[in-house]
Amino acid sequence: MEKDMLEMIRETADFIRKEVKELPKIAIILGSGLGDLVKVMDIEEEFHYSDIPNFPVSTVEGHSGKLIFGRLGGKKVMAMQGRFHYYEGYGMKQVTFPVRIMKDLGVETLFVSNAAGGMNKEFKVGDVMVITDHINLFPENPLRGKNYNELGTRFPAMTEAYSQRLIALADAISEKNDIRLMHGVYVGTTGPTFETPAEYEYFRIIGGDAVGMSTVPEVIVANHAGMEVFGVSVITDLGGKDIKQIPTHEEVQQAAITAQPVMTELITEMISRI
Repeated sequence: MEKDMLEMIRETADFIRKEVKELPKIAIILGSGLGDLVKVMDIEEEFHYSDIPNFPVSTVEGHSGKLIFGRLGGKKVMAMQGRFHYYEGYGMKQVTFPVRIMKDLGVETLFVSNAAGGMNKEFKVGDVMVITDHINLFPENPLRGKNYNELGTRFPAMTEAYSQRLIALADAISEKNDIRLMHGVYVGTTGPTFETPAEYEYFRIIGGDAVGMSTVPEVIVANHAGMEVFGVSVITDLGGKDIKQIPTHEEVQQAAITAQPVMTELITEMISRI
């Protein structure tokens, strides 16, 4: 008989509890090209996704597929080095399963990062954008189907999907450290195609500043679970009717890598201050 969601969560969380000495209250999901944040972590334990019961396995270049436990900014953290995407063929429950595990292990604060295409005319390639809100254009919501009250309410509010407290903290750090930090709305789409110029323009008109193929499902589930969320995008390309740029995955990765020092500085100091 197929296991239900609660049974799978319990089984996976129990496996991690047996292996990890001290469990964190902070978790980070590292997106395309941003996995190097773990280089400044004091790593204590790490697991390949393939060794964790019920975990999917990342199939995308630039996503290495490890769950890492250690210290960053003087705090105990867990980090997903590589995430799961809807376009890989996973269902939304699989894409967001790691967030369920984080919550079961006691995580209260989730940091999410991604690479995104910019529509805002003020943006430059390599900019770091704090996500202030999102527009969900995925064809399926990760909360569709049976709701388990143990995991969250049937109809969770998304009024403050991204924590105003953490956004204010990021702004204070960027001002002190003279970091160019943009703000904007992230549009989540399925991918894996990059956007047409008309789509970029459409996303801008409906209120988007950046667009990507991840993050929104995890943030929905994190809010359902009562976590505080901070999200950040690296602007890896620019699009619109007036910009006929043809982005490639390699260019996206390179732009994300260029922005890594800023990302690392910001997130490390934020964690130290939480």
